[in-house]
Amino acid sequence: MAELATPTTATIEWFDRLDPTQVGRVLALAGAAADADGADPLPEQVVITLRDTSAARHLTLTGPAGELIGYAHLDPADPAGPVAELVVHPAHRRRGHGRRLANAVIDTAALIPTPADAGKADAVGRRPTLRAWAHGDHPSAAALALDHGFLRDRVLLQLRRRLTDPLPEPTLPTGVRVRAFAPGRDDAAWVALNATTFVDHPEQGRWGLPELHARMAQPWFDPAGFLLAEDQATGRLLGFHWTKVHTGAAVGEVYVLGVDPKAHGGGLGRALTLAGLRQLAAAGLRRAMLYVEESNVAAVHLYTRLGFLRWSADVNYRRDPTGGRRP
Repeated sequence: MAELATPTTATIEWFDRLDPTQVGRVLALAGAAADADGADPLPEQVVITLRDTSAARHLTLTGPAGELIGYAHLDPADPAGPVAELVVHPAHRRRGHGRRLANAVIDTAALIPTPADAGKADAVGRRPTLRAWAHGDHPSAAALALDHGFLRDRVLLQLRRRLTDPLPEPTLPTGVRVRAFAPGRDDAAWVALNATTFVDHPEQGRWGLPELHARMAQPWFDPAGFLLAEDQATGRLLGFHWTKVHTGAAVGEVYVLGVDPKAHGGGLGRALTLAGLRQLAAAGLRRAMLYVEESNVAAVHLYTRLGFLRWSADVNYRRDPTGGRRP
């Protein structure tokens, strides 16, 4: 009989980069967890960085037979402090592996100065604020967070609507037209507008050309589904609705939607949303989804008025750097 993996028989290792075999094993583990939980444990950004040479750190928890039991991803590049994602294989849960992963992440994150502190004489050993995502808001994740001194900080809602229901015609403000994104021509202008639109957003506002190009290199990218609104007289970009089609799921996503703050109040956000949704519906997709911060009341109101309903939630937990509990 094969030995059952326990925290004492499992091996934990940190890597600065994963090889292709390790990447495949992590993705398989994540797929098994998604099937069991109904929510992907690793967001798109993490999946992309599995294959590149970013500053992210990777933790693997391996059983006595070489099976991958758990994985943790630690991104130290966020100016506010490191961000973690943790997942344990469904077949190995309720044996303490999640606690061991969490403890290892906490110990490692305590040694990583924030980007703002890098190079400072007193940066080494400083304890930055560690944040961790729980995708799907499962009670077990909440219990693990509580036991390790994490506080519930942000909630990212996933909303959905049927695309088979009627969608109104979009009404654009006077002097505004919508066209498709032109790769190579619109890259820099879009990055600048995205930064202006999401200046206060902790993740989206940090995107630059590398982040844009990493997504343009994904199999799902289609410039025809990346709609730009521009001033007809000047060509200045005023807003955008970037859609994404989830292969095999018949679901279209409002991937990123933004309007220049100077163009707020004219109905452009609603018009762009409808234009993208109608395009997804015309492609034969039956459902649309999107993510929105629960605290963004105006955006939640816009989407609910357009027929979106709550589907699930992802929770971001924040650990007190002055010393949360550690079991």
